[in-house]
Amino acid sequence: MVALQVQILLIPSLMSIMGGAQYLMQDAALLRYIDQRFLSLEKRLEKCNQDVQEYVGEFREFSRMVLSRLAGLSTDKAELKREAENLLSRLEHAQRDIEYLGSVTDSNACVEVHENLLEERLLEEAEEKKRIKVMLNASCDHVLSGIRSLKVVKRTGGKHGSWMKDPGKKHAKIYLLSGSVNNVILEFANIMTFMENNQTLKARRVPLPLPWEGTGQVIYQGFLFYHRYGSLNEIVKFNIQRRNVADQMLLPGAGRIPAYQLSPQTKIDLAVDEQGLWALHAEPESEGNIVLTKINPAAMAVEHSWDTPCSSKGAEAAFMACNALHVVYNSPSGGSSRIQCVYDVLGALNAHINPGVHFPRRQGSHSTVHYNPKEKQLFAWGDGSQILYKLHTKQKV
Repeated sequence: MVALQVQILLIPSLMSIMGGAQYLMQDAALLRYIDQRFLSLEKRLEKCNQDVQEYVGEFREFSRMVLSRLAGLSTDKAELKREAENLLSRLEHAQRDIEYLGSVTDSNACVEVHENLLEERLLEEAEEKKRIKVMLNASCDHVLSGIRSLKVVKRTGGKHGSWMKDPGKKHAKIYLLSGSVNNVILEFANIMTFMENNQTLKARRVPLPLPWEGTGQVIYQGFLFYHRYGSLNEIVKFNIQRRNVADQMLLPGAGRIPAYQLSPQTKIDLAVDEQGLWALHAEPESEGNIVLTKINPAAMAVEHSWDTPCSSKGAEAAFMACNALHVVYNSPSGGSSRIQCVYDVLGALNAHINPGVHFPRRQGSHSTVHYNPKEKQLFAWGDGSQILYKLHTKQKV
């Protein structure tokens, strides 16, 4: 009984001793954790100190290099200055010698050299003119004297478009290209089929893989030539029968401004005359005057270019006929169209203002005016109408 009472009295003491030991173990673990954290921080601080020392060393080395280079530049600058002064002195001496020689030497030799250079220049210009005449096969002996009659063949399509025959083929097919941006050509068997009311039902549709831009398209020797939509100055050669792109080229300087102020949708206007394929465009460097370029359609390459005095301001269209550019002018509201500038690349005609050629009995504007050298007619598109103009010519003086 007494033993039981003693055990009961000892239990609280044992519990107290065990609780104290547990607290001591927890404190020791906390101290170990804190010690490890301090060791980690000390190592990181030491690493940071080492990095700072390295950066400081690199910066000092870089500073020494920069100062050394700057000192070298100062030395080089002084040396260059001395060399420049020496060269200037030598030039002054040479100038005095040249002036002396010029005062005592007969000037006939200089005049003779100048005359030789002038003679060579004239020979080169004559050779260039001869080459151009051979290239153009100068067989045209007539000039435009008037536009005497017109015929409204059809009224179809919108304000912008073009229609034409192929002057390089014997067939009588008519081609219609509606709109300033499109990718479908309509081909008709002849002009009678084109004039019928249901003409679109009888047309052969020819889709293009690349759409056109503007109204400056031409068809020549079975190919459609046109300015590719979305490009600055790319000209596409499309085989109509095979329905594929045969070739492409870039026209230098073209495409930045409209070819004609009154037809802003057309940046490059292509034309055909007795001598083949041409391109008409304007350039900012030429103050908006029209630039004329002869193109080899087989090689799709530029043969020659001319800066003409014919302005694109106030112009609505233009066409080539017998090596001569004819620019059609109008008013912004659409009035009486007239040819006010003619430029012959062979020089038989001088470019002149207001030659007095007016389009007959019609008020309005033209989206396109293209010359057909086989029929001596103009195929024009005016306010949605397809028009034929008959040309009258006279012998060149």
